[in-house]
Amino acid sequence: MRYDITNIPVTEVFEEGDGCPICRLRNKLEDRAVEYITGAAMMEPDIRIETNKQGFCLTHYRMMLKKKNRLSVALMLESHLDEMEKQVFAGLPILGKGSRKQAKSAGKATETCYVCGQLDGAMEKMLATVCRTWEAQRDFRQLFEKQDCLCLPHFSALVETAAGCMSRKEQPYFAKEASKLARNYLTELRGDVHHFCEMYDYRNNTPDADWGNSKDSIERAIWYLTTREP
Repeated sequence: MRYDITNIPVTEVFEEGDGCPICRLRNKLEDRAVEYITGAAMMEPDIRIETNKQGFCLTHYRMMLKKKNRLSVALMLESHLDEMEKQVFAGLPILGKGSRKQAKSAGKATETCYVCGQLDGAMEKMLATVCRTWEAQRDFRQLFEKQDCLCLPHFSALVETAAGCMSRKEQPYFAKEASKLARNYLTELRGDVHHFCEMYDYRNNTPDADWGNSKDSIERAIWYLTTREP
């Protein structure tokens, strides 16, 4: 396989195996972004200006707290809350149309996340790299085919990306392979969830009941549909 500075992160993730490769790629990028934002980025004025404006979503607040650097989180919250005061409640209390404008500003302010924005941009580039590498390198195609699965959202994202950066000749073949990974896992998952439900039938409620691979099927189904483990 030919490695270069653009495809090394992608090929390394695909070589790991286990689960959806795009989830693994997203998780790595996300973890690095959260690590950076709670560490070195604290001293970057340009980044602090953006985090003050945008804040973070619940998912990334939770990830930040898991980094065990509560002071960093508190400092960002302090300046973000100051910014919210300016953006939403600047001036004297108001009524009527003005209050609705405040409410609209408040709603808009809570819809943004700095990490999500950074991650979306990085993932867009990485998905395009996956498609281009698949098109250019035969051995990467083989590596792609050996993946365990693709979750439903990332199957969609890959095929949509391929439509914009891959030749029309190769797009159908790529979509077929991506579909196979997503659909094969769906078939397996449906069977496991069905088996889980059947195990609650009183006829199967015995000490030696065989649950097979169904015990974690609820969690896996939620992950498959959302890219996130519950």
